[in-house]
Amino acid sequence: MARKERRKIGELLVEAGVAKSEQVEQAVSTAKASRKRTGEVLVEMGACTEEDVAKALGRQFGMEFANLDRPEWANRVNRKLLPEDVTKKFLILPLDEKKGNIVRLLIHDPMDLEALTALQFRLSCQFETFITSRGQIRRFLEGGKEEGSLLNRKSLMTASITQSKDTSRDSSQDSSRDASRDASVDSDRADRQAQMSATKLVDRIIIDAVEQRSSDIHIEPMKQYVMLRYRIDGSCVEMERIDKRLQSAMLARIKLMAGVNIAERRVPQDGRIKFKVGDSNIDFRVSACPAYWGESIVMRILRPESARIGLLNLGLQQDTLDTFNKVIRRPNGIFLVTGPTGSGKTTTLYSALNDLNRPDRKIITAEDPVEFSFKGINQVQVRENIGLTFPVILKSMLRQAPNIILVGEIRDREVADIAIQAALTGHLVFSTLHTNDAPSAITRLIDMGVKPFLVASSIQAVLAQRLARILCPECKVPDDQPDPHWARITGITAEEIARGTMMKPVGCPKCAKIGYKGRKGVYEMMLMNSEIRDLAFQRATVGKIRAAAVRSGMRTLLGDGKIKVLKGITTADEVATFAQADVAP
Repeated sequence: MARKERRKIGELLVEAGVAKSEQVEQAVSTAKASRKRTGEVLVEMGACTEEDVAKALGRQFGMEFANLDRPEWANRVNRKLLPEDVTKKFLILPLDEKKGNIVRLLIHDPMDLEALTALQFRLSCQFETFITSRGQIRRFLEGGKEEGSLLNRKSLMTASITQSKDTSRDSSQDSSRDASRDASVDSDRADRQAQMSATKLVDRIIIDAVEQRSSDIHIEPMKQYVMLRYRIDGSCVEMERIDKRLQSAMLARIKLMAGVNIAERRVPQDGRIKFKVGDSNIDFRVSACPAYWGESIVMRILRPESARIGLLNLGLQQDTLDTFNKVIRRPNGIFLVTGPTGSGKTTTLYSALNDLNRPDRKIITAEDPVEFSFKGINQVQVRENIGLTFPVILKSMLRQAPNIILVGEIRDREVADIAIQAALTGHLVFSTLHTNDAPSAITRLIDMGVKPFLVASSIQAVLAQRLARILCPECKVPDDQPDPHWARITGITAEEIARGTMMKPVGCPKCAKIGYKGRKGVYEMMLMNSEIRDLAFQRATVGKIRAAAVRSGMRTLLGDGKIKVLKGITTADEVATFAQADVAP
């Protein structure tokens, strides 16, 4: 699902008819020069009221506006729920009765995460937030008096939050801090985790994950703690158990960075974060999913260099690489890459496109989502919410006269039919499919409802792949006595073992004592020929298609993995776990 961009406050005020475009432009310039917020400047100019700005903020962040001048809202305020010093210090008001661990809170600044974080520490509860103007809260607390407010008019934002936002949003934020807020909660923090603000904790998690070569960050709330796991080289590793009191503030911080609604906890949401680690700007694809003990969040780390590793570094054997290069340079037809989620299909196709990307070729892609941007390639983001689906994009693509088309994934018959028609009308089409091996791609398309003769005539080749962990080059040692069970499964004979080329993991500081460092692809390339096309036309079983492909020279996943084991690149048990082998002892 594509990230929904949050609209700017000025646009919302103009749309509501309370400010003019010229006034907003002037306010934006003034705000940049004076380090104030655009809304604050507009109020000072007399272009709108504080209530107008609060309503616009409510629309911007998906929060309900509360008008304290109306009895239905004023009567809901229950000041007994929070100490008076807290309400005055943070300029907030509690509403209604407390339900379980949830307090309904009336705030004036949804971007003031430090205030919410401090309250999380002090009160050990979760919040459901509503928005009103600062003046209305102050008048309610002071009984109509404007003077005597204990809160500095300027709101605080940390540099790391500013770093993760658009520059247009940065310009409207005030970076001053009220240091007394952090000091007021120091006594409530029991350990090192609790002494860190949610902002610092999330930043530390992101930086640490990138430095450890993780592909995903998993933040999973449990009953008494929040589990933090990294996926490193395809395996999840538990890194830390975070204090439960930090859960709400930490999740709110991530959701705010990702540009999703921080108040919505009932439905899944997707967003995107751009964060600078060292000298690199790294994208994170964020997924928030409601779970029993709180929202589970996964951040997929998208490294630009991973999509440009080059065909030579994918791990293809030389004969397979030669076939691969011939197929991707054909004038038309479909080239499919298959495998489960996380098997490197997108990286393989991106590497092919990067190799083919030249000024004399027009390349268009339809992706959900666009993970990496390429210079010279027209990339289109699928947006289901506005009707910009794969079929709609593909139909438009064909009118753009492309040479090469990439379809992120063939999910149904409609997409498959359009892709095949494109291939038959002179276009080279790349796409992915979720199947266990290369021969299964043919039966999968036919099962979708695509006519067998179209499948037989359009497909040029199918590449199935997996990712296997490779042994750490610093600590691997020869394996003189490999486990006979794994050797039997991968088809390694006693004579091949006797060559002494097999290696085993040991573990060292370079690989975090795991013994493996990095991954390489294991491949199965099925090149279509007349026999396989006839079998597809006859709706033959996967077994018959596989037998024909092997007779024509296809090396299976297990066979390719065996070569890498005998070269000392990986181990037999690593190959056997994914190559459709019987791994039972």
